[in-house]
Amino acid sequence: MSRTYHQPCAVYLAVMTALMPYSSPLMAADVVQFNTELLDLNDKKNIDLGQFSRAGYIMPGSYPLKIQLNQETLPEQKVTFYPSATDANESQACLTGDIVSQLGLKDEVIKDLTWWHDGSCVDLASIPGAEARGDLSTSTLYLSVPQAYLEYRTATWDPPSLWDEGIPGILLDYNVTARTNRPHKKGHNTYALNGNGVVGANAGAWRLRADWQSRLNHATGSGDPVNTDFQWSRFYAYRAIPQMRAKLTLGEDYLNSDLFDSFRFTGGSLRSDLNMLPPNLRGYAPEISGVATTNATVIVSQQGRILYQTQVAAGPFRIQDLSDATSGKLDVRVEEQDGTVQEFQVDTATIPYLTRPGAVRYKLSLGKPSTFDHRSSGDVFATGEFSWGISNGWSLFGGSLNSQDYNAFAAGIGRDLLAFGAISFDVTQSIARLPGEDRLSGGSYRVNYSKRFDDYDSQVQFAGYRFSERDFMSMSDYLNAKESGERRGGSKEMYTISLNKNFRDIGLSTYVNYSHQTYWDRPDSDRYNLMLTKTMDFGSVKNVNVSLSAYRNVYNETHDDGAYLSLSVPWGNGANIGYSIASNNNDVTNRATYYDRIDSQTSYQFSAGSARQGGTGSAYITHQGSNARLTANASYTHNGYTAFGLGAQGGFTFTPEGIDMHRVSTMGGTRLLIDTDGISDIPVKGRGAVVNSNAFGKAVVPDVNSYYRNKVKIDLNKLPDNAEVTDSVVQATLTEGAIGYRKFEVLSGRKMMVAVRLADGSFPPFGAQIRNARGQDTGIMNDNGQAYVSGINPNEIMVVQWVGEDQCQLQFPAQFDTLSANLLLQCEPITSRPPSFDKVKE
Repeated sequence: MSRTYHQPCAVYLAVMTALMPYSSPLMAADVVQFNTELLDLNDKKNIDLGQFSRAGYIMPGSYPLKIQLNQETLPEQKVTFYPSATDANESQACLTGDIVSQLGLKDEVIKDLTWWHDGSCVDLASIPGAEARGDLSTSTLYLSVPQAYLEYRTATWDPPSLWDEGIPGILLDYNVTARTNRPHKKGHNTYALNGNGVVGANAGAWRLRADWQSRLNHATGSGDPVNTDFQWSRFYAYRAIPQMRAKLTLGEDYLNSDLFDSFRFTGGSLRSDLNMLPPNLRGYAPEISGVATTNATVIVSQQGRILYQTQVAAGPFRIQDLSDATSGKLDVRVEEQDGTVQEFQVDTATIPYLTRPGAVRYKLSLGKPSTFDHRSSGDVFATGEFSWGISNGWSLFGGSLNSQDYNAFAAGIGRDLLAFGAISFDVTQSIARLPGEDRLSGGSYRVNYSKRFDDYDSQVQFAGYRFSERDFMSMSDYLNAKESGERRGGSKEMYTISLNKNFRDIGLSTYVNYSHQTYWDRPDSDRYNLMLTKTMDFGSVKNVNVSLSAYRNVYNETHDDGAYLSLSVPWGNGANIGYSIASNNNDVTNRATYYDRIDSQTSYQFSAGSARQGGTGSAYITHQGSNARLTANASYTHNGYTAFGLGAQGGFTFTPEGIDMHRVSTMGGTRLLIDTDGISDIPVKGRGAVVNSNAFGKAVVPDVNSYYRNKVKIDLNKLPDNAEVTDSVVQATLTEGAIGYRKFEVLSGRKMMVAVRLADGSFPPFGAQIRNARGQDTGIMNDNGQAYVSGINPNEIMVVQWVGEDQCQLQFPAQFDTLSANLLLQCEPITSRPPSFDKVKE
């Protein structure tokens, strides 16, 4: 049952219906007279129906209102109503410059606007077809503006004029994993603690960030000291430049380029940000897949900096939430609980560099290459690249990277092949001078292809080939050679492909990823990964799942092969049982598993089986709590080892509007602080999860999509019985890294019938309103001075209002446990108004 608070609105409708309103021909059409003779009242003269007498009339004053533009709801703000200049019986909403800036009007429309009330309010007549209507019963100002006068927008994306930079604040995000391993025979007990995170501060449009990572290892009884390492891996600041659809970054960064390899530097960059474009025009994010033999920790890093870290259960894993701003080669390390380690690299090459017709995308950077320990390691460099959509199907792109002893130039062309996908070709020429050597010059040639085959339900996410000549050097190759005094590992050829294909008729989905890299002076490396998933029905047993994963890694002359075959059968409500067989270079393991959920936030998995050394068993549990994401796991192998692991991932957000401890996936990312009016345990639903407001009435919705319209709502099915909300949905479009802020009007407290008497024994007029200190309507007087009042708290003071003014106040008692169903209260003169009432009135 919905508990959304619409009591005043319901009473309005009841009164309007009962009174049978009619319009006098001598009055304006929207002025209503009421036939009070039809009311069953003892005192028909003691009635206050002024608020109902003119349809849609709003008394002059300021009101906190949501603004609904056509079918879209904008954030709540204070809207002032002034008497109309043309009709003394009307009022008109003042749309200030701040409000107009959020409507997303086109520039040519803004130039032609006219203003009234000393230039502070826009005249809607200057926007042909525009209309405004206020409705206090829904706390909404309804605006209708022809679509032709508004900037481009979609159902999930807003133009820059509606982007919210958020509020000032400090954030502390962390991801910590711990594990211990005890061998059953020889060896020492080992334990390790890994952590990484972000410390940040927001000030206006600026985001200040510091990344950290740490590691602790020790083998008990070995005599070796505890190995600890803590590093501040990166200090930087960034902000959005909405007018340019670009992102400005200052400090330590990694070169983000579609043409040149990534390397670390200290300086500044300004680049077009695809995230600022509508979702259908955004970029490609890399993904990583593999198979964990045991409960394992997966660490994704680049040039020593940890980008992503998580614990996974035994079996296939697929990481798909890496940032699409990630570029270059990524190092992946899978640390198993039995002490073995998988290592491989993933290339994050992007889809063809194509640009919309007439548009230009660019990336500019200036600085000095630097090392992981914050030291400079080269000369000042400058780089710039662009992509220009020269026609409907062709894009021209190019760029250069220049320093004293290293220069590279690139040029290419891209073609949209329509039904056949998209393809691009580019050439890069490098010219480098190493100490003691002649100038080295070489070329690199690359072809990229991407295609979505809708008719066949398949997608070539990325396919590419690159050949580099012997004397071609990337900037990273040059810096490494300059530092070490010798050239190593020059890239020769690279093939890569990522393919998805669904066979819906037979319930089969496939995923294939392949990369092959050859070098001029070191062994080749290969990475194969195949995933097949088949869904079947057997009589009354539905959605039986069979999956196969297989992989091969060849890296630094080390071969790592493995396969994983599993069968999963639904068992009851949300549970399933399964069987799997896993094989790698070292072992073959059979497992029977049971998976279930304790509730919507907690799931667990048990398994038991056999390996070459004997019986095995493991357990894995995950809890998506409001304060953190928690994991715990344990493994046992007969005559092998016993291992345990723990993980915690979350964050703290501190703002002038409140603080909260919460879970988080994207470190330092965008989040939305929800204020539930100081009321705790209000269930807030956003990003597919429900979090409860804390003791201060605050809740953070983490991992909010940047530059994307996000909706957050109150879960009415889980709302406490003593709480009601005036509106259960808010929305926000936030810039990257912002701490957004939205407030729900929540009415919390006891509900009861109250009889109100004035000092002379009479009672307030029929239709008089009762309001609390926050300006919320809590009840309306009916016949004989009675009202059903909501949101009553001990010692609370409420005011009774009629003829547009506060007339007297009610003081509720401190104890409610002995109260009868009807409470008699004296409405006392307003002698000492609480400060909160004055704030509301202002």
